[in-house]
Amino acid sequence: MTELSTESELFVATARAFLDKTAAISAQRELHAQGRSYDPAWWKRAAELGWAGLLVPEELGGGSVSESGLHDLVAIAEAIGRTVGPGPLYPVSTVLAGLIDADNADALAGSIAALVAGEQVATWAADEPGRGFRPQAPSATATPTAKAGGTGYRLNGVKDRVEAGAQADLILVGARTDDGALRQFLICSDAPGVTVRPQNCVDLVKQYARIEFDDVEAEAVVGTAAQTAALIDRQTQVGIALACAESVGILDAVLALTIEWCRDRYSFGRPLASYQALKHRLADMTMWLHAARAITAGAVDKIAARAPDAGMWASAAKSYLGEHAGLLVQECIQLHGGIGVTWEHDLHVYLRRITLYSNLLGTPDEHHRAIFTAANTTEPAA
Repeated sequence: MTELSTESELFVATARAFLDKTAAISAQRELHAQGRSYDPAWWKRAAELGWAGLLVPEELGGGSVSESGLHDLVAIAEAIGRTVGPGPLYPVSTVLAGLIDADNADALAGSIAALVAGEQVATWAADEPGRGFRPQAPSATATPTAKAGGTGYRLNGVKDRVEAGAQADLILVGARTDDGALRQFLICSDAPGVTVRPQNCVDLVKQYARIEFDDVEAEAVVGTAAQTAALIDRQTQVGIALACAESVGILDAVLALTIEWCRDRYSFGRPLASYQALKHRLADMTMWLHAARAITAGAVDKIAARAPDAGMWASAAKSYLGEHAGLLVQECIQLHGGIGVTWEHDLHVYLRRITLYSNLLGTPDEHHRAIFTAANTTEPAA
């Protein structure tokens, strides 16, 4: 990503050492064998290292080692990608991105503090059954409705593809109120009327769920109706930044693994890396990696600065990674030959996470359309 300060470099080095020691790929295989997504005690330790509070201002219990918590956060995400690490960094961070920007953030301070400390886990329920990622334009049927009554709101409806849905303590969910406005609500996962149904996932440790709301009382309303769209945009952009950064970490690890393999593996008395055709393939993949890193860094800079065109940059990064990341890993598998397609080799673990992220928070086609729309509604430079 972008160049880090000395303090940030030390912070990221500490995170990498922690991941290498506690979340190596062998640990992901153990979690998969146990049917677990992550160890809550492990996430508590990660939170104590400051991972969960990087986006949160100091007055709300957070803080970062640099002047930009988002840059520090995506550096952690990239480090996680190198070991395909577990944990709810993505769902917790996207929820916090909305909570800290809400006009009533002070009223949500208790939940924010619990998330920063790793005492609770939150997730953002944004997807709906049978539809693409459209949190700003939810369907009239699946989107939970929020009916005002008594001292708050009661929700009815369905969300699916919710990461850590079965592990989360809090759920951030968008719902239509009686007047048709889209609002966001915090729901306690153990509230009466909440039903969590696990869903299959290609990733070894990431777990998703379908969540049904049956007359569920909301714990809190997040922000005003007027700012809900801006909150959802911010949450989406932060989520895309994390997914792209983690993907860059995966590509970096996979390409390094493949280059080492091609140097060490001999065919007809020569290392694979000495063959001209393979050199060209490795060069192409190196170019894709550099492009992926650069466009992700550009998007992160725009999102961190809250630039007006941050959404378009986020879509550009997401569409590029969605098109090239999976192809790069597949090429690396091919260069490994038969061993690359075995369960015992780690390449498939990386491929699973990349495949998951290719359509998370919107497909490449959806982001291409978003870029087209943004480009046609932006006035040309003078």
